[in-house]
Amino acid sequence: MIRKSGGRFSEEIMLKHDMRTASKHLARLLCATVAIILAVAVLNYVVDPLQLFRPARLFPAMYSPDSRMQDAGLIRSQEFDTAFMGTSLAIHFRQSEIDKALGVRSLKLSMTGATSKEQRFVLAAALERRPKRVLWQMDDWIFRNAPDVDSEAYFPADLYRRNARGIASYLFSGAMGRESLMVVARTIPPLRLTVARLASGVVFKFPIAEIDDLNALQPDFDIAGSYNAKAALSSFRRITDPARSGEIAAGYDYNAMVAAFERDAIGLIERHPDVTFDIYFTPYSILQFVAMRDASPSTLKVSYDFTAYAFPRLTKFPNVRLHDFREVKAITHDLDNYADVIHHSPVIDLKVLQMLGMRKYLVDPMAPLASLERLKAQVEAYRLER
Repeated sequence: MIRKSGGRFSEEIMLKHDMRTASKHLARLLCATVAIILAVAVLNYVVDPLQLFRPARLFPAMYSPDSRMQDAGLIRSQEFDTAFMGTSLAIHFRQSEIDKALGVRSLKLSMTGATSKEQRFVLAAALERRPKRVLWQMDDWIFRNAPDVDSEAYFPADLYRRNARGIASYLFSGAMGRESLMVVARTIPPLRLTVARLASGVVFKFPIAEIDDLNALQPDFDIAGSYNAKAALSSFRRITDPARSGEIAAGYDYNAMVAAFERDAIGLIERHPDVTFDIYFTPYSILQFVAMRDASPSTLKVSYDFTAYAFPRLTKFPNVRLHDFREVKAITHDLDNYADVIHHSPVIDLKVLQMLGMRKYLVDPMAPLASLERLKAQVEAYRLER
């Protein structure tokens, strides 16, 4: 019995020793984890790859093509008097081109596939910096029914709000810590070439060194090979295929579009009477409207009805200049300008800026539907050559 008791006693001592050892290891692990997390937070704060706290000073600025994330930093770090908003139809503009054509200091905030909810949210953040002007590319599709920004998995709304959750998600992000290390590594000569290769291979989120190159096509991009009549006609045939008849009508709900327009466009304009809003409806190719005419007449009617509602509303505001480039036949009927039925080439980007600078195709507040009637006549008369 004594031996058994002694055995149990020894076992208890060993168990307690093991528990103390495990506790020490756990405590060390927790301390190491906390230290690593804090080190990541300090690194992200010092480097600040998104430039959310300050413009880049200690390390060279780097930029991400992810506009929804990058815009939050651009708004805080850049000096600008004009905010430029749009979708993929305005994503390839260069800020230097906007500045030269319009005599402004611009900040490009365009986001591919952006809804009016996203655009209003980002513009509201930009307007806190008190720019004098908003240049806003619009089309029917942005006013489709869409979830709130907080419900979108890829939209970091809290970074724009700069609230505790947004700041914490930024500072304590391991992925952002990796970006910070990349920014630091680029300043070390022996590592610079290696890091540049990794960045070009889409390993990092911040591969762009010049803000003017942000989401802009490179000088060696084959414009003629991407934007041509063959590509536009191929797109036209695809969207008018009866098997895809539902695609062309997607998002065209008149009541939803009007509600979004009132909330996101009119609401923002009304809250900022001291800001000039230069709004333009982008020059879709004529094939976009012809496709609706031939494959979905009800969708074309929704498009026309929405214009008939929106244009008189916009032209009532003294701080709004509205341009309708959908009627510019020299652009919209030249199919070599397009990669599909809506996306025009960078050559047309420059023409759009030129027309904005010259205030061409302004919608007359006394006749706000005149351009719509001219567009209707073009669509009705257009016949696709076989």
